[in-house]
Amino acid sequence: MSLRLSTVILPYRRWHEGGRSAWTRAEQLGFHTAYTYDHLSWRTFRDGPWFGAVPTLTAAAGVTDRLRLGTLVTSPNFRHPVTLAKELISLDDISGGRVTLGIGAGGSGFDATALGQEPWTPRERADRFAEFVPLLDRLLSEDAVSYEGDFYSAHEARNIPGCVQRPRLPFAVAATGPRGMRLAARFGQAWVTTGDPKLYENGTPGQSIQAIRGQAERLDDICAEVGRDMTDLDRVLLTGFTPDRVAPLQSLNAFVDFAGRHVELGFTEIVIHWPIPDSPFAADQKVFEQIAMEAPAQLR
Repeated sequence: MSLRLSTVILPYRRWHEGGRSAWTRAEQLGFHTAYTYDHLSWRTFRDGPWFGAVPTLTAAAGVTDRLRLGTLVTSPNFRHPVTLAKELISLDDISGGRVTLGIGAGGSGFDATALGQEPWTPRERADRFAEFVPLLDRLLSEDAVSYEGDFYSAHEARNIPGCVQRPRLPFAVAATGPRGMRLAARFGQAWVTTGDPKLYENGTPGQSIQAIRGQAERLDDICAEVGRDMTDLDRVLLTGFTPDRVAPLQSLNAFVDFAGRHVELGFTEIVIHWPIPDSPFAADQKVFEQIAMEAPAQLR
């Protein structure tokens, strides 16, 4: 399988002031999928414009025809499976079956307290995620669902007619720990990693490759444990959070070298951030577009 190259378009621009044009350009450039972050606000963008993921993806669906669309990632921090399922089924219908749900346990950022709650511990996030994913799987696959769990409930929740994609739209499950990886192996059509966050500040690219190799090997073991064919699970690297940071976007050759090392580890999709000036994702737009158009052919 040839490498799929995708992008993340952060929802920080008004739709008619550059927001729309990024999504249409992403399709023109041939990206496999264009994702957006599903946050209420995020890091250094907190005090500036930031729009909702589902309305943004709905708008993007209306101005594109072939481009797949998705979140990277949605989390339980401010989502409930019942209401999320209804929105996803609607989005999948509007897009003609072009939606992928990137989903993760969430973190301790702004989303974690925006609804007035105390931030959950890593254990609490993992516990909620372990209930969230199976319930969402049912809600997107069955016409009517009733469920009573420790954290989430559904009472005769109706989701007719269901997803355009059958049995439901695909899940790309972000995980680095064993519990999350088991969810990816059981429910995911793809597994997502950003690498080892402990290496971001002081690690080296070589150490990052070793850490990601270790993650991939753990995923292989877990797939074997649960009886999942590991070749049936796509592997997605969201870039920008390894020690390389934006260095792979400095030139076509730099990106091909970076991506090639990860393809050797079994990755089937690499996601790069749409350039944002004066941010951690600053990059030359012309080089970025050259990478989009020319790199996949060099990585077959």
